[in-house]
Amino acid sequence: MPIAPDFLKSKFLGALVGTGVGDALGAPFEGCFRVSSEEIEAVADRQEVLTYTDDTHMMIGVAESLLKNHGFDGEDMAHTFARNFELEPYRGYGPGPPHIFRLIRAGVAWDEAGQRLYRGGSYGNGSAMRVAPVGVLYHDNPAMLREVADKSSQITHAHQLGKEGAALQAYAIALATNLEPSSTLDRDDFLARLNNFMPQGIYREKLNKVQALLSQPDRGKVIFELGNGIEAFNSVPTAIYSFLSQPHSFAQAVLSAISLGGDTDTIGAMTGAISGAYLGFDAIPAKWRDKLENRRYITELAERLCNI
Repeated sequence: MPIAPDFLKSKFLGALVGTGVGDALGAPFEGCFRVSSEEIEAVADRQEVLTYTDDTHMMIGVAESLLKNHGFDGEDMAHTFARNFELEPYRGYGPGPPHIFRLIRAGVAWDEAGQRLYRGGSYGNGSAMRVAPVGVLYHDNPAMLREVADKSSQITHAHQLGKEGAALQAYAIALATNLEPSSTLDRDDFLARLNNFMPQGIYREKLNKVQALLSQPDRGKVIFELGNGIEAFNSVPTAIYSFLSQPHSFAQAVLSAISLGGDTDTIGAMTGAISGAYLGFDAIPAKWRDKLENRRYITELAERLCNI
């Protein structure tokens, strides 16, 4: 049954704003070993503005480039990333992307710069954290979704595991976009679809562990078996687990993700993207979404993506 246009727009909004909210909530706790949901909420309540990091900043760049070109253009997306970084270099970028942006500005091809910096390419989660616009725009076209996720990752994260992480995150967002929120989300079916989308390897292994952990939740095991680090394979499956562990509550899913510690802003952002795509914009607590920095512009980008 097709999703009503207004609710589909709500899902686009939910994915992009959910990225920003999860990112901003998680940012103050990056690197922490353990943090409680109460502490996360208390810190957010004290902030007048929920400020996002490079995760959301680069997600905005993905959306801007897709809109400008009505699809993927590698050179344009790479230069959009570089331009946005130059305008706001204080977003918490790691050392890799700015170096890649300088190479691109110096004339290195958009699909070669990342491999020049990292031999074999990076397999970090930097391309997965920003992929929400790809997930929603191609929610009904898995083949194109995979292609665009792969190529958009190539700019900064050219290792196959980096690309697969971006594709997995994008497809999780797409599946969530296509589903009507239900009191009986079929988590086994959701995981089976993700598994079938991925080639054999570490992501399939992690998705199988997600299934086992959902039946016997254990924070220590989640961190040990799925991870909470900056590698895509140690964070994308964790975000998927966090969503599926609390599919009916954006707040609980994101708080649960951040409470795992580690790369809290990125795992929070990715969880927020999937949950927002599933539940829609209105499921994001108003006390958070209304304080999100630059929210009007992010919602404008989501609405325009939905209208393509």
